[in-house]
Amino acid sequence: MRWPLLTSYIQHEDDIVTVRQRVRALSERLGFEIQDQTRIATAVSEIARNAYGYAGGGRIEYGLDQDNGEQFLVIRVSDKGPGIAELDAILEGRFRSTTGLGIGITGSRRLMDCFDIHTAAGNGTVVTFGKRLPSGIESFTGPRLATLAEDVARARTEEPLVALREQNRELLRSLAALAEREEETQRLNQELSETNRGVVALHAELEAQAVLLREAGVFLESQVAARTAELAEANAQLLAEAVERERMEQDLRQSQKLEAVGQLTGGVAHDFNNLLTIIRSSVDFLRRPDLPEDRRKRYMDAVSDTVDRAAKLTGQLLAFARRQTLKPEVFEVGERLRGVAEMLDTITGARIQVCVEVSDRSALVRADLNQFETALVNMAVNARDAMDGSGTLTMRMAAGLAMPTIRGHAGSRGPFVAVSLADTGSGIPAEVLGRIFEPFFTTKDVGRGTGLGLSQVFGFAKQSGGDVDVTSESGKGTIFTLYLPEVSSEATEVPAPDPDAALSPTGYGQRILLVEDNLEVGGFCTQILEDLGYAPEWVVNAEEALERLGTDGAGFQAVFSDVVMPGMGGIELARALRSRLPTLPVILASGYSHVLAREDSHGFELLHKPYSAAQVGRVLRRIIGASAPNR
Repeated sequence: MRWPLLTSYIQHEDDIVTVRQRVRALSERLGFEIQDQTRIATAVSEIARNAYGYAGGGRIEYGLDQDNGEQFLVIRVSDKGPGIAELDAILEGRFRSTTGLGIGITGSRRLMDCFDIHTAAGNGTVVTFGKRLPSGIESFTGPRLATLAEDVARARTEEPLVALREQNRELLRSLAALAEREEETQRLNQELSETNRGVVALHAELEAQAVLLREAGVFLESQVAARTAELAEANAQLLAEAVERERMEQDLRQSQKLEAVGQLTGGVAHDFNNLLTIIRSSVDFLRRPDLPEDRRKRYMDAVSDTVDRAAKLTGQLLAFARRQTLKPEVFEVGERLRGVAEMLDTITGARIQVCVEVSDRSALVRADLNQFETALVNMAVNARDAMDGSGTLTMRMAAGLAMPTIRGHAGSRGPFVAVSLADTGSGIPAEVLGRIFEPFFTTKDVGRGTGLGLSQVFGFAKQSGGDVDVTSESGKGTIFTLYLPEVSSEATEVPAPDPDAALSPTGYGQRILLVEDNLEVGGFCTQILEDLGYAPEWVVNAEEALERLGTDGAGFQAVFSDVVMPGMGGIELARALRSRLPTLPVILASGYSHVLAREDSHGFELLHKPYSAAQVGRVLRRIIGASAPNR
């Protein structure tokens, strides 16, 4: 206590009242609000009452203290009693006493800002607590502190008389309140009597209502029982109808699947029969010994072109099925979009104006560039036909967008790059809008389309991690929007030009291990390798290939393997050889592989079926070089 102001003693029970009045007057003099004055007076009087109760009296010291620039009213109550044995239990809230000892301590502790208590058996107890002076009150130092001490000392001589007068006034107020309560009690008794008479009447009325309720309850129970039986019968009927409806829906779905498969196989058969007709007719003419050289070349070119068209057809089917082997690379969408727009004039014609709107922000995606450009061309061709050769085709690109919900599939926050193609054509009728991505579905005249263009767009978008959306209004045009995942900035890979791209390189007797389970393909590929100048050896499965290569490669300089084979597949074989013979090159060939479609980072050279002898020669030349075989 830095500035003591007053010390007083508790010797009689009346002194407790005096302490309360003194504390209230002091706290008022220090600027505390009425609520805080009451809290301080209550806390001090409770501790003083405890000291008088269990120690027979004590001493109270009043003063001011300072901490961190703030002043506190500090009050210390000490006694010479036996000490408080249950202090820990009191502070933890576990002590229960009929004398109010625990309540006084815990209550005072909550009311004050600072609280400290020390007790020792046989040496009494000291309780110190304080209350921070209100903010905005000028500190009591120097003359103000001296004036405060004089006021407290002067008021001390008048305190007993003031306290006695205050007690008399409180007693008179209590007597007046008691008289008012007695009058209120009489009034309440009268109201209670009247209420009792009303309750008796109400009870009689309730008894009559209860009889009516019991009769209504019996009737209601009979109605509920009857209704429950009706509902059980209806529920059984609904369950039977639900089972029948589910069976019919399953039959309908199966029928729709069969219809889709039939449409797909019919379309494939129709297109391939057309291609095979060209090949068959050309081969028949090529067998003629007297065929002129120019016609022979024309028929051979027709066969080659037809094979390319067949490969493109299977590529579109695989793109729709999301099983095509893609070759993703990182490229800038805006640049590619402008490049495709420049070549569209030859596709759309001079009467269609092509407009390009590309944002200034760079937008990178990782996708198959050829399939991306093919998708744009397919959508542009669809727009051209919808505009009947005249109108405006607007190509837009925006980056950093979220992909919305499309055809019931959940969207994604992205970011995505959105490429849209908007035309001013006739629009797509609502009844066919949901079928435009089906393979071989087309509304065009016979001979004007295969129905695979938009299915390729759909398959490419899905396999690339995006989607394609379409909005159309009859008579106002259609907007196709292709969403592709945007990737962070990184250098795009530009493949180095192949100096032998136009050649069909030959070998020098290098040994090639051919792994092919199909006898016709294996025999034909063996002939290709021999004609190219290599020394092939053919095995029909991967297990036999591993046994033939042994642990040192058996002198082979490359392995040429199919991907899909019974037992161990081509990728498993390649990975086993990478572990056993890491320097031995492996070439994989496939026309369809869901494994390669899911994984583009397998790390092996891949030839797509159908492949040409020139492609085989270029790949072998690149991976094993043009050197002669080791002797």
